[in-house]
Amino acid sequence: MNRKFMTLLLSILMLLFLVACGSDDGATNDTDQDDTNGELPASEAWKELDPEEIEGDLVVITHRTDIVDSVYQDYKTEFEEKYPNVTVQFEALSDYGGEIMPRINTQDFGDVQYLPIQLPIEDIPNFFEPMGSLADIGDEYLGVDERAVNDTVYGIPIALTYTGVIYNQAVFEEAGVEELPTTQDEFLEALRLVQDNTDAIPLYTNYGDAWPLPQWEGAVTSTAGDEDYYNVDMLDDPRPFDPGDPHYEHYKLMYDITEEGLIESDPLTTDWESSKVMMNNGEIATMVLGSWALEQIQDAGPNADDIAIMAFPSDAERTLFSMGADMNISVSQFSDNKEAAFAWVDYFIHESGYAVEQAGGISASVDAPLPDALVEAEEAGAEFVMLTPSPEDKLGLLDEIDKESEVGLWLEDEKQILIEAAIGNRDESFDDIMERWNDAWEAAFNKIAE
Repeated sequence: MNRKFMTLLLSILMLLFLVACGSDDGATNDTDQDDTNGELPASEAWKELDPEEIEGDLVVITHRTDIVDSVYQDYKTEFEEKYPNVTVQFEALSDYGGEIMPRINTQDFGDVQYLPIQLPIEDIPNFFEPMGSLADIGDEYLGVDERAVNDTVYGIPIALTYTGVIYNQAVFEEAGVEELPTTQDEFLEALRLVQDNTDAIPLYTNYGDAWPLPQWEGAVTSTAGDEDYYNVDMLDDPRPFDPGDPHYEHYKLMYDITEEGLIESDPLTTDWESSKVMMNNGEIATMVLGSWALEQIQDAGPNADDIAIMAFPSDAERTLFSMGADMNISVSQFSDNKEAAFAWVDYFIHESGYAVEQAGGISASVDAPLPDALVEAEEAGAEFVMLTPSPEDKLGLLDEIDKESEVGLWLEDEKQILIEAAIGNRDESFDDIMERWNDAWEAAFNKIAE
């Protein structure tokens, strides 16, 4: 009897437990559904709060070591006046990618930072907070598709910049350069005039600091004369460094300038900070850089009016400034202050003035007006274009092939090798290097793209 009673009792209890579990499951599912539909993501939730309700100690990581103690302090003051319960602290990294990457896996990389280009695109969601769908954010900001993952945006460009040749107008005038060069031959001739008629360095490579060398890559679209080349055409070419290809012709100019001795006498001793002062003072004629560097060089001495930017010399039919995203501001997935972090992102993009005043570009916000310099360039015949995005099924493919091949389109190593070969420090010709790039790229292409 006791055994039957216990069996009956256990059966009843089990039945009650299953009913309860079923009821709880239904309640949990309803709650989950409510959470999904009712709770705003962090990128939107902060907008529902009054500025006084947003609080926290915010760590913002930047690469601008040159203005972190000046201009950024003004940003801090303005932001903290608007959000009185937020305290902003900056960390400035001189080698952003090299210093931030070791911190990524520690989950200690600030509240606000930039998406490191060294991080594979597919890994971005593991570390950074989503900002919204590509469809929605793409209507508000330019350039957000470059590092989007699965139609989700994780970073907004702090500026859209364009690469060209920053030059000293006074040096050109002294050299006898009467018109701005537009073709590669005209550019070479202008540099020769600088060498023959002035004491200035015709073109400064900044080989020693190395990181400025990949700035050349930003002008490949200018050499191609086609906004489809980089993210569309190149994805179907297993050997994109053959003679006649944009990359070949582009870096042949770097090699020829160096081989002819139209650069600094000792590339190993170059220094970026010093080069800005030298150019402002008329000791350097040209540097291939993004528009972000224009104001830095203008502010490096008393001759701001002498410093300007021109389109990268090209033999293409169209004169293009290709607009590219500068670093993408982002929010750490591990931040404890996400409302404050997204408030800072909004302030930095829309109110700080950084894009034009410090980056020499334009704001990523589609509502921002174009600066005068860009309007003037357009009136002179230059086209400012955004790169055509990769097809949906090939997003991130270029980065994958580049990483696998170790060519490093946006890295400095191979550019330094080009210069070393051109000055005779390596037993490689330009065509040897291009053939090596082609072989490595083709192997990676066949492994990944097919």
